[in-house]
Amino acid sequence: MLGVFSLTLEYLMSVTYKTLIVWQKAYGLALSVYKATKVFPKEELYGLISQMRRAALSVVANIAEGYIRATRQDRLHFYNIALGSLVELECFIEFSKDVNYLSRVDYQSLIVLQNETLYLLKGFMKSQRS
Repeated sequence: MLGVFSLTLEYLMSVTYKTLIVWQKAYGLALSVYKATKVFPKEELYGLISQMRRAALSVVANIAEGYIRATRQDRLHFYNIALGSLVELECFIEFSKDVNYLSRVDYQSLIVLQNETLYLLKGFMKSQRS
C-alpha cells in the first residue's frame, strides 16, 4: 500500500506551478533582477532596489498563486496582478538605465527577459480564458 501512496505523492509533487514555462522564465527574470541590483548605489536600497525586487518577485509569486486557485476567474485575477507587476518592472528597468545604474549589457539582458516573460504570460492568460 505504501508503494501506491508514494507513487501518487510523487505524481502530485510533479504537478506544480514550477513546471510552467512562464513561471520558469519569470523566476529567471527575478534572479537576474536581484543580481543586477546588487551594484546599485546603497542609497537606493529602500527605493529602487526594493521596488524592482518586489515587482520581480510579485510576478513569480502571483503566477504560482494563480496556478493553485480553483476557478478560472481567480486564476486570471492573479495572472493579471503578475502582468501589472511585470509592466511596473519594465518601467523600473528603463529608469535604472536612464540614471546609469544599469550597464548597457545588463539593461539589454533584463529587458529581453522582461519582454519574453510578458509574451509568455499574455499567451498563458489567453489559453486560460478559453
